[in-house]
Amino acid sequence: MAFTNVLLLSQIAGYVVALILSLCVIVPMSLHINEFRGHCLLFSTGNWRESDGQFVADWASRMYCDYTIFVGLVLFLVSAVQIYRSSMLMYKGKDSSFFSAFIDVILSVFLTGVTLIAAVIITLGFMSWCQCMTKRFPSCELSAGNDIDKSDSIDTTGFHIELGVAQFAAWSSLSIWVGLSVFATLKLLRYHQLENMKVSMYRERQKLIEAASNVSSVSSASSPKEIS
Repeated sequence: MAFTNVLLLSQIAGYVVALILSLCVIVPMSLHINEFRGHCLLFSTGNWRESDGQFVADWASRMYCDYTIFVGLVLFLVSAVQIYRSSMLMYKGKDSSFFSAFIDVILSVFLTGVTLIAAVIITLGFMSWCQCMTKRFPSCELSAGNDIDKSDSIDTTGFHIELGVAQFAAWSSLSIWVGLSVFATLKLLRYHQLENMKVSMYRERQKLIEAASNVSSVSSASSPKEIS
């Protein structure tokens, strides 16, 4: 039980951290979409116009930003549900069943995969945008706050901080969900070991019962001979 309680506490702590990190993906990316007037800078490119120094953007699909926000929402909802569920189990002094532990493993591995995709999208997409910004500015950070695209009326004030926070949160979330996948797998293996022990104990008990019944049969068969 001590081992199981440690795993359960570790899972609760992991879900709490995952919940906070999911907000660090949702909020910055939503702010970015709003400030860029519905455009998404991930994988967006363009050219600098020599006449007025404006950036003629070739906006990429908004799907990239929408996907990262969607993943953040899914992580938030799953983390919230798992925190409540695990806390109730801890309060009642119980633990999840074998089937529930199996579902946790599948869910954790799936969320690890979608989080990895989101983290890669944010990182590579942000790099594509910054490569365009550094053609005019010494660094991508220095391009923030400059009026570079008046035609699209975008606000570049906080894009570097927002995307930086989202990128950090996405990769941190990945590491957390990898850890949660490990915890869920350990719990499943623990249940599997306990199930094997129960099966082994049942078989040994059956053997003892059969042996006892055989001894009783032999004793009953030999008793009349001894009397005669």
